[in-house]
Amino acid sequence: MRTKFSLLSSIAILAFVLSACAPSATGSQVAARTISVNGTGIIFLTPDIAYINIGVHTEDPEVGTAVDMNNQKSTAVISAIKALGVEAKDIQTTNFSVYNSVQYDPMSGMESGTIYMVDNTVIITMRDLAKMSDLLDGSIRSGANNINSVSFDIADKTEAIQQARMLALENAQTLAKELTDGAGVTLGAVQTISYYDYSPSPYYGKGGAGLDSAASSSPINPGVMQLSVDVSIVFEIK
Repeated sequence: MRTKFSLLSSIAILAFVLSACAPSATGSQVAARTISVNGTGIIFLTPDIAYINIGVHTEDPEVGTAVDMNNQKSTAVISAIKALGVEAKDIQTTNFSVYNSVQYDPMSGMESGTIYMVDNTVIITMRDLAKMSDLLDGSIRSGANNINSVSFDIADKTEAIQQARMLALENAQTLAKELTDGAGVTLGAVQTISYYDYSPSPYYGKGGAGLDSAASSSPINPGVMQLSVDVSIVFEIK
């Protein structure tokens, strides 16, 4: 019995020592205080490039005739486009399709034949926007009967994105300073930074003041585009 009592006493003492060495739950490190802010940087730009979707559609009861007609008109359209200085690398075929449509007599409802339809569509990258009206007019005169879309862009956005990022950072830092000054605390070191770039989009407000508006006299008006960057920053506060 004495030996068993001594063993139990030794275990109890060891457990007490280990518990004394363990960190206290109430003494854990307090998490740093932080403030999270968002900033936005916006740059207004005049587009310098356009993408034009142009198509030729032909129909005929004979599939070979429909294809030949389409080939002739499409070749004429491409020649007219190249004559305006558009390089071959800026002309990309996006669709060539041949399909049929069964025709029915409107009186009897009986099948009356088949019409074959051919579509040839290209995307034109237009780098000289001053020639856009000429390109559209010339394409239509040459046989194009589908102008599916016209969209604008900025060819090189590198510098504009950098400027927008700096504006977003300044906006976030200004907001953080206003909030901490108002709360009576001190702004500390940056903990994390994340940002999001957005592709340029048409701007419909009045932010284009002072920009070159020479294109406004043209039937095709590029307008103004807006490029924006959002930044999220977490600061330590003291």
